Amino acid sequence: MSREGGGSALFSGFRALGLYSSHLPHVLRYHARHREFYLLTAAGRSFHTYNVKKLGIVAVSNALLQDITCLAADRMLVFASYGNLLHAFARNKEVVHIYEGHKGEIHLLQPFGDHVISVDINNVLIVWDIQSEEEYLQLNFDKAVFAVSAIMHPSTYLNKILLGSEQGSLQLWNVKSNKLLYSFPGWGSGVTTLEQAPAVDVVAIGLVSGHIIVHNIKFDETLMKFQQDWGPITAISFRTDGHPVMAAGSPIGHIALWDLEENKLISQMRNAHSTAVAGMSFVQGEPLLVTNGADNAIKIWIFDGPGGGGRLLRCRMGHSAPPTKIRYHGQNGQQILSAGQDGTLQSFSTVHERFNKSLGHGSINKKKSKKKGLQYDTLALPPITTFATEIARQNDWDGIIACHQGYITCTTWNYQKTSMGAHKLKPKAFSKNKPLNIYATAVDITTCGNFAVIGLSTGHIDVYNMQSGIHRGHYGEEKAHEGAVRGVAVDGLNQLTITAGSEGLIKFWKFKTMDFIYSANLSSSPSAMLLHRDSGILGIASDDFGISILDIETRRIVRKFSGHHSQINDMAFSPDGRWLITASMDCTIKTWDLPSGCLIDCFLLDSAAISISMSPTGDFLASSHVDDLGIYLWSNRSLYSLVSLRPLPADYEPSVIMRPGTCPAQDVDITGDEETSDEMIVYSSPEQLEKQLVTLSSLSESRWKNLLSLDIIRKKNKPKEPPKVPKSAPFFIPTVPGLVPRYAAAKQENEQQSKVVNLGILAQKSDFYIQLEEAMSSNEYKSPLSILKEMGPSGIETELRGLAPEGGGSLDVMKSFLRLIGTMLNSKCDFELAQAYLALFLKLHLKIISSEPVLLEEIAKVSIQLEETWIHLQTLFNQSLCVLNYMKSALL
Repeated sequence: MSREGGGSALFSGFRALGLYSSHLPHVLRYHARHREFYLLTAAGRSFHTYNVKKLGIVAVSNALLQDITCLAADRMLVFASYGNLLHAFARNKEVVHIYEGHKGEIHLLQPFGDHVISVDINNVLIVWDIQSEEEYLQLNFDKAVFAVSAIMHPSTYLNKILLGSEQGSLQLWNVKSNKLLYSFPGWGSGVTTLEQAPAVDVVAIGLVSGHIIVHNIKFDETLMKFQQDWGPITAISFRTDGHPVMAAGSPIGHIALWDLEENKLISQMRNAHSTAVAGMSFVQGEPLLVTNGADNAIKIWIFDGPGGGGRLLRCRMGHSAPPTKIRYHGQNGQQILSAGQDGTLQSFSTVHERFNKSLGHGSINKKKSKKKGLQYDTLALPPITTFATEIARQNDWDGIIACHQGYITCTTWNYQKTSMGAHKLKPKAFSKNKPLNIYATAVDITTCGNFAVIGLSTGHIDVYNMQSGIHRGHYGEEKAHEGAVRGVAVDGLNQLTITAGSEGLIKFWKFKTMDFIYSANLSSSPSAMLLHRDSGILGIASDDFGISILDIETRRIVRKFSGHHSQINDMAFSPDGRWLITASMDCTIKTWDLPSGCLIDCFLLDSAAISISMSPTGDFLASSHVDDLGIYLWSNRSLYSLVSLRPLPADYEPSVIMRPGTCPAQDVDITGDEETSDEMIVYSSPEQLEKQLVTLSSLSESRWKNLLSLDIIRKKNKPKEPPKVPKSAPFFIPTVPGLVPRYAAAKQENEQQSKVVNLGILAQKSDFYIQLEEAMSSNEYKSPLSILKEMGPSGIETELRGLAPEGGGSLDVMKSFLRLIGTMLNSKCDFELAQAYLALFLKLHLKIISSEPVLLEEIAKVSIQLEETWIHLQTLFNQSLCVLNYMKSALL
C-alpha cells in the first residue's frame, strides 16, 4: 500500500526564525493616526513590519507562492511582486488585489496616487488603477536605447515620473497624457538610483561609476557632484532635521556622508553592513538613519555625536551566511543555538524575537580585533563546524565548546555573558609547532558541565576542565583511533566515553581512568555519532548512507536502517528516545521508530537540511538548510492530533514540501486519500469494557454521595427562628386594673403548625413510580434508572419516600425497586449509584421491609448479589496492592 505524493504525517511547517532582510531595499511609511514610522522589509515569501521607535515586529504578511522580488508601499497599501505578478496587501497582512499583465519579471515599483507603476525586465512600463486592477497606460521602451533602471516621482510634479536608464540618460514623462516631456542626456554612466532632495526640483542621481549628481530637473542644471571609491551607488538619502547632509550606500557595506553646503565628505561609516547596503532612509525630521542589507540585518543609526558620524542605536540581525550547526539550548525548548558560516554564534528564541542574542564572532585576540574592526581582522577564527552545549554550570563558567573549520584550537563560549569564553583548548603536543592539516573534529560536554572531550583529525582525544581550561588527560597510549575522530560522547553518569573513528571502530572507555574497555567493528566508516543519554541509545551514521543503533549497555547493534541515497548530514533523537530523525543530502528528512525498527515518516524538501535538532519538550523539530539563512520550525503533530505511525512501504515516494514562512502556518490535513481516512477513525470508549469488571457511573459525586446525609444538611440549613411579622402598636396601651397603674403584658401567640399535608392515597403518581410499575411485567429497568440519574439528591429522596404505602405507594412498587437494584448489581454498571440508592431505601423503609415477607425475600436475593460483588472486588484490590508492594520493594 503506497501513499503516493503524500507529505509528512508527523511534522507540519510552523514558521521560520532568524530572517530579517533580503537584498531588496526597505520601505519607510508614516502612520498618521498612530503618529509613528513603520519599516517594511522583505524576508523570503513574506514581508515584515517593524516600528522604528523600538524596532519591534508589528506584523508579518501572509506568504506568497515565491520569494518577493520587489517591494513598495503607499499610504494605504503595500505592493509586493514575484515573477510577473503584482500583489497589493492591506493591513500589512492579506492580499486584496492582484495585477496580471506583465510578460517578464517585475523589477521596479512606484506607487503613484490612485495608481501604481511597475516595470519589468522586458522594459515594459504599466500604470495600474489600484482599485479596478486594470491597465491605465502601457509604455514600451527599446532596451538597446533606454533600459529602465530607476523610477521616481518628483515632488510637486503633477502626473509626472522621472525614469533613469542603464545607458545613463533620463526621461521625464506625463503618464496622464502619455507624453515625453524632456530627455536628459546623462553623465556617461548607468543610473542606479534616483532620490528626491528636500528642495523642490532637485534630484540626486546615483551612477554605476560611483558618482552622485545633485541635479535641478526644472532648469536641467547640475548643482553639485560627488564621487565615492567603493563602486556603484546603491542607495541615497537626505537628512531633513536641519542638517544639510546626504548619505550614500555602497556595494561593500560602507556609507559615505556628504555636507551639501560645503560640498565635501564629512564622515564615513565603514562596515555598516557586511554586504551591499540595499536600502537607506533618514527618518523625517529626526537624526535617525535606517539601513538594511542582504546580510540579513536591519540597523538604525543615530547622529548625536561630534564629527557627523552615526552610531548604532538599534538593530535586528540574523546570520549573514547559512547556519552550519543548530542545537536546542536548555531544557525548556525556547532557545536554539546556531553557528553560521559568517563565523558567529547566535541564539534564536522560539517565543519572541526580543529574546534573540548574538554571542559574537570568534577571534584569537578579542581586544586587538575590536581595535582593527571586523573587516580588517586577521585574528578572526574560521566558522564553527560543530559545538556542544550544557546548562548545568553555565552560571558559573563557560557552558559551550566549539570546533572551528580547519582549526586545531577549540573555543569556549559563555551563554550568560553572550560572548566568547575565557579558554582556548589546544593539546600541548601541538602547541610548539604549528601543525598542518590537523584540526578538531568532534566535541562533547559532560552532563555535569565540568569536562569537555575533544577529538582531532589525527585520532587523538583529550579531556579538559571547563572551569580552568586545564588538560586532564587523553584516551589511548598515544592516540585513541588510527583514523580521524568522527564522534565523541559521554554517558549521563560520566561512566563511559564512546568514540568513533574513521577506520570503522566504535570504542568504549572508562571516563575517569581513561582505560580502554571494548571496541566494535562497523561495516562502514562512521560519518557522525549521536548519543541519547537518558536511554543509552547511540545513533551512528555511516559513509555508505546507512544508520546503526547501538545499545551502550549491552554494546550491541540493535537496529540497522537503510534508505538514504546520499550523505547523512545530521541526526536527532526525540526526547523519549523512541524516534531517530535523520537529514540527508538527498533532501529528505526521515523518522525511524526504534522499538519497531521501521520508517514511519519521510518528507522531501526543495533544499537539503544541513542540521536538525529536536526540542527537549518534543513540540518542534528545527532545521537549517543549504544556502539559506533561516532556521525552520516543524511542529510535531502527534502532540495535538491523531497521527498514524504505520510503517511506510518500500515504494513510498514523498512529495516536495515547501519550507514554512516567517508567519505561523495553519496546520493542513494531509490525510486526503479515502483509504487513510477510513482507517483513521476516532476511538470512542464503550460504556463497559468487560463484564468481569465493575463500572462506575459518570455522574458527579454531588448526585449520590450525600443521599444519607440529607437530614443533617436540612438541619444545618434550617433557620433558627421563623421570620416574624412586625406587630402594629395598639392605639391605647392596655393596663392592669388596680391602685397602682401597670401595663398589661403582651400575649404570646401559639406556635405555627406545619402546613405540610400528607395526601396518602390521594397523592399523584410520578413518572418514576409509573415506570417502576410497568417494569414489574416487562422486567426492563433502563427507563426508571435514567429518570433517577437525572434527579438531584432531594428529588431522589422524595421519590423513594413515596414508594411506601403510607406515602401513596405499594408493596409491589417497593419490590420492583429492589429488583432495579438487583439488575444494576448483575450488570456491574453504575456500581456506586446502586449502593447509594439501596442505602437510602433501607434507611427510609427498614421497618416496613422487616415486617413484610415479600420484601424480605427480595432483599435476601439482593444481599447475596452484593456479597458476591464485594468478594470479587476485594480480590482485585488485593492483587493490585500485592503487585504495587512488590514493585516498591524492587525499586528500594
